[in-house]
Amino acid sequence: MVIITSKYVKPLDVIDSLLADHRKFICSGPQNPRVGGAIIANVGIDEAREIMKKDPFTIHGAAEYSFIEFIPGSHDPRFACFLK
Repeated sequence: MVIITSKYVKPLDVIDSLLADHRKFICSGPQNPRVGGAIIANVGIDEAREIMKKDPFTIHGAAEYSFIEFIPGSHDPRFACFLK
């Protein structure tokens, strides 16, 4: 599983114009304050990097990404369907 964080490097009007094509994951949304975003993805770190290369924020130079891979040690049973 990977946590992906982004830092916006273009104005919010550019970010907003790209949201419709922005990829969907288990959970994603803007940080507060809105300086970037956060994503939880049930993939390995290499796959996460490949996916984000095709993301509209990357293609248009609107955000920079950081990746943290982790192995869930415990979880609420309601989230079992999201784990491999």
